[in-house]
Amino acid sequence: MSQLKEIAATISNYIKSGIENLNEDRTKNIFKKLGIAVVPEIRLESIENIDGAAQTVGYPVVLKGIAKQILHKTEAGMVEVGITNEVHLKKAAQRMKSRAGESFEAFLVQPQLQGRREFTAGIFKDPHFGPVIMFGVGGVLTEALKDMVLRLAPLSDADLDDMLDNLKANALLGSFRGEAAVNRPELKSVLRGLSDLAMACPGIREIDINPLIISPDGSPVAVDGLMILEKTESCDACVHRKINFKALYSTFYPKTIAFVGASALPGKWGHLLPTNAYAGGFKGKIFLINPKDGKIMGRHVYKTIGDIEGDVDLAVVTVPAARVMDLIPLLEKKHVKGMVLITSGFREVGDQGRQLEDEIMAAARKAGILVIGPNTMGLCNPHASLYVSGANALPLPGSTALVSQSGNLGTQLLAFAEQQGIGIRVFVGSGNEAMITIEDYMQALEPDELTRTVVLYIESVKDGRRFFESAAQLSKNKPVVVLKGGRTQVGER
Repeated sequence: MSQLKEIAATISNYIKSGIENLNEDRTKNIFKKLGIAVVPEIRLESIENIDGAAQTVGYPVVLKGIAKQILHKTEAGMVEVGITNEVHLKKAAQRMKSRAGESFEAFLVQPQLQGRREFTAGIFKDPHFGPVIMFGVGGVLTEALKDMVLRLAPLSDADLDDMLDNLKANALLGSFRGEAAVNRPELKSVLRGLSDLAMACPGIREIDINPLIISPDGSPVAVDGLMILEKTESCDACVHRKINFKALYSTFYPKTIAFVGASALPGKWGHLLPTNAYAGGFKGKIFLINPKDGKIMGRHVYKTIGDIEGDVDLAVVTVPAARVMDLIPLLEKKHVKGMVLITSGFREVGDQGRQLEDEIMAAARKAGILVIGPNTMGLCNPHASLYVSGANALPLPGSTALVSQSGNLGTQLLAFAEQQGIGIRVFVGSGNEAMITIEDYMQALEPDELTRTVVLYIESVKDGRRFFESAAQLSKNKPVVVLKGGRTQVGER
């Protein structure tokens, strides 16, 4: 742990000094501190004495040129292998120095390692999920074969075994053409070291070890290395706000529902939603709210929610976005604990909508109102005869929970469930997830005894790390099926 702290301090100093790319020898010095075996080498800043260095490490040698502006040395002609004599060595050095020009820093003279197998390992930072550890077939075949395995850091013992076992070319890990099987503990130690480094140093954007050569005795040796750094800043928007899960559970078991924005026009959300609620046989009280009052579907209409006697558990809101903020104080007075905000015109339409959404969420939190949406297709809980969604479907009660970021696809899945007789525990269209995210729903479903399977349709995640951790925790006892939209260029449209 003290080594990690020392490395983290070193990397932090590099970043503060404006250094974004660590050259090979600096990177491998960090590897050595992690206990990762690296190829021995001699660093020289001039051609003078280069033959002496080669004789020290022993011909044949590999010569590398280090230059400030060159990250990928092989493509730039800054690596030559199989050098067997002084004449060849000095000519190679002169070519490299000429190619590098003023950015030239030094030469690295390394012994030509024996070993038929080359792998690659490294780190990259995913914008949603954070540090990812990579392991795969390396050398010149890396891009051609694209045989690699990815896992999120930090790696568990199970992750380490999976990374090795799931490599398509894992036969290379066994005995190969007269060479010993790969020393798996040492190889796993390399991956664990990268994982520990990724977690200790958030300023690391990328690390590349390629190749990671397996010596004839099976030991992995890092022959090359590259590290790319970046400044990191804390993000207040990334801080997760805890949800009152008891209140969320109650939202699916209301005794009274107010449809704010009820309409007499078929096809309008204000007409469709209460129609479905009545058709589903909701056993509680339903109130219709419209400033024109009168009657809708033969039922009394209230001008405002304030005209209702007693408290209201759930408000289903379909009024225009600009009118939602004015509702919050009225809902608070009626002790509304949950709001299904069907209305669109918020974050999805641009900066002005985003600002309005944020202001409404802040007001709702202050009022103690949990908001599903906005821009949601609604929810349903067949176990409570609660059908408040845009789907013209009344699926049977069951054990499959469905959470969908796409309202259209979510309602299609509900209709399919009804057609196939698949019982639904709950359905919710998460919408913009301004207050309750898909991770919150997973966390809420984990202890729910009626939920046996969870199906998620996702298009994007706001907090990839939390999504992964929530899904991993939930899937320990309940299968989690994830349908991901937008995986192709066509799907992204």
